[in-house]
Amino acid sequence: MLDRAKQPSANGELARLEDGTALRMAGVGVWTVAERTGERRPIVSGVDWEVRPGEHWALLGPNGAGKTTLLGLAGAVRHPSAGTVEVLGERLGRTDVRRLRGRIGAVDARSARAFPVWLTAEEVLLTGATGTIQPLWERYGAGERARARELLESFGCGPLRERPFASCSDGERQRVRLARALMADPSLLLLDEPASGLDLPAREALLAALARLEHLRPGLATITVTHHVEEIAASTTHALLLRAGRVVAAGPAPEVLTGEHLSACFAMHVEVRRLDGRWAAWAPARWS
Repeated sequence: MLDRAKQPSANGELARLEDGTALRMAGVGVWTVAERTGERRPIVSGVDWEVRPGEHWALLGPNGAGKTTLLGLAGAVRHPSAGTVEVLGERLGRTDVRRLRGRIGAVDARSARAFPVWLTAEEVLLTGATGTIQPLWERYGAGERARARELLESFGCGPLRERPFASCSDGERQRVRLARALMADPSLLLLDEPASGLDLPAREALLAALARLEHLRPGLATITVTHHVEEIAASTTHALLLRAGRVVAAGPAPEVLTGEHLSACFAMHVEVRRLDGRWAAWAPARWS
């Protein structure tokens, strides 16, 4: 397990946020404007959302619901068209977003192949210390290398340390990238469909790694975007359901991930079961 005494910056940040929020959205709307007509096309509308330190949120909804847009706001990579967004105590539009992004970790399935093919798994982690794709060798000392090795071990990737990242399986690459996202001691971690394309063993290994976060970083707030409740880690505390850019339900996961709410979210009859902290959802067969 990581030595928390080696992370003073993270501890200080979490102490500062203890009585605050990791993310707060109030009356948030995002729209695009048609070039020809000037007509507004809403992407999300009227979103109120609060994520506190130590909470682990699942963000679900059908394609086109606006999940990626909300994640972009949370990651300080886009601004709202209306309303206010505060990330880690800083309001978008009134802060240096480049500096703010350094306090936010991110993992998605699509950028796993962006790293140079010759990097080892450990070297991919080192790039997380500088927030770069290309390594900046002169900035990686003994402390960064020790932390990279600790993180690899923490997520069951110790044997991959010297293996070329490109030769790792999809599941191994996702766990390595999860570890990489923690190299800079973020206070907010965003995961965009991290289990996409993984087979069953790889998915379960990734979800087990995500569940470890509540022990490795007890004050870390996370938001995981997914289409499937089966891809929600057992450590998930809260959920937000989004449909057509509007919130269907938000709050503690057991109260939100119900058949009634998921049926409204996906516009079809859905049944839900929870077992050992995990959820499963299905649409019953309809016989004529």
